[in-house]
Amino acid sequence: MLDRKKSPISWFDVLILLLLAGLAVLPAEDELHKQLILLIIAVVQIFEGPLIARMPGRGRTYSVLIKIALSTLLLYHTGEVGINSTYYPIYFLPVLTAAVYFGPLATLAWTTLSSLAYCSFLIQPLISQEYEIGTEGITTLAIRILFFFLAAMLVNRFVMDNRRQVERYRALSERLEETNRQLQRAEADARRSDRLAALGQLSAGLAHEIRNPLGVIKGSAEMLQQKLQGSEPLAGELAGYISAEVNRLNALIARFLDFARPAHLDLHPQRVCDIIDRSLDSVLAQTPNSKVRVERRYAAVPDVLADEHLCERIFVNLIQNAYQAMEASPDAHDEVLAISVAPASSGGRSGVSVAIDDTGPGVPPEAREQIFNPFFTTKKDGVGLGLAVVAKIVDDHSGTIKLENDSRPGAHFRIFLPAAPEKS
Repeated sequence: MLDRKKSPISWFDVLILLLLAGLAVLPAEDELHKQLILLIIAVVQIFEGPLIARMPGRGRTYSVLIKIALSTLLLYHTGEVGINSTYYPIYFLPVLTAAVYFGPLATLAWTTLSSLAYCSFLIQPLISQEYEIGTEGITTLAIRILFFFLAAMLVNRFVMDNRRQVERYRALSERLEETNRQLQRAEADARRSDRLAALGQLSAGLAHEIRNPLGVIKGSAEMLQQKLQGSEPLAGELAGYISAEVNRLNALIARFLDFARPAHLDLHPQRVCDIIDRSLDSVLAQTPNSKVRVERRYAAVPDVLADEHLCERIFVNLIQNAYQAMEASPDAHDEVLAISVAPASSGGRSGVSVAIDDTGPGVPPEAREQIFNPFFTTKKDGVGLGLAVVAKIVDDHSGTIKLENDSRPGAHFRIFLPAAPEKS
């Protein structure tokens, strides 16, 4: 089905054309000039919308000025003395146009200018003393000008009320959109929490079930290694491999249990910058020859209520991931790890925001939604529990963590931790 194109002339424009055509067919002293001026007014009215759309600021000013000029010309050609012309209401056209497009003060200014243009027809007769203006004439002139101002103010009041209503609707729409985004984030967090809880229970059960036979295997392997080490070196070496792999499995199970077991937080007011510095030192000690440049951007922030050991695990894990990603880059000597700390608020709570930005390859778009899920990893030798444990620790601290969708290269993590209550 073909889409119907919107007509450039609306029914409202057609109605204005008909009204101006009615004025054009009525008899006047200078018929040709009157009809020509009314035609120009019709053209200006039709193209007023496109003009203002193209030049939002100056277009409105041009529109009112042109209408004042055309109104003055129309009166000049429709009466022996323009001020006595029966077409004087044409000045309502620029007056009401200004009331629609401008605020109250600007509307008053434009109405005053229109009134002065109307009164300008008195200048030449008064100078030449062809006419005298009596009390009745002054009263009539004042009534007409006051009606200009009255109509302008009434229309402008309606327009301003409508603009305020539109602004309230717009603000309400933005709040609803923000609320909807927060609701979507809350639903996503709830789904993730449900998955974490289910996987945590599964991990805990499996870990306990696996740990018991591993203990038996390890004990048996150590006994075999002791008995066979002298007589059969190869069998003893194989038993040693069994014992080493059992230790690795035990370490993996310990990580599962860290993820699964409920956290017992030892909460105290902590300085986030000190925890980050210790985490950096810990990672740098493991990579002493790293070419990655570290930038610290610390602002004055309040203390956070946190478990020092668990918070350190958050930053060690994120910094370690950033180092590993950048060290794998062929341009590792140009890589930068930027850590920014600043005061922030979230959900009506004050706290501290920590931004960890690296210039590595970043996280693939298809992995962004799953990066905090347990057992999801992009590393060949990864288990997929590092960021899941980080997210769990942040949740236990009533904070938030997110991976920002930034156009800059690299990964950009944002962590929010609530501030510690102030001491009374």
